[in-house]
Amino acid sequence: MPKLKTNKSAKKRFKVTAKGRIKRSRAGKSHLMRSFTGKRVRALRRPAMMSGGDEKVAKRMLGVD
Repeated sequence: MPKLKTNKSAKKRFKVTAKGRIKRSRAGKSHLMRSFTGKRVRALRRPAMMSGGDEKVAKRMLGVD
């Protein structure tokens, strides 16, 4: 059976941690942030872990078992 190709868009967006979780950046940071509080803006800077079924799909796109 041939090797699976890595999905290039997923490779650019997601990182795999040492424990095998998928790290992603948070949405909603590009513009119109004036309405957010400073606390919310700082929270959006921190990366988030992907959850549940999304993580399973992302792992498959990245070629991680």
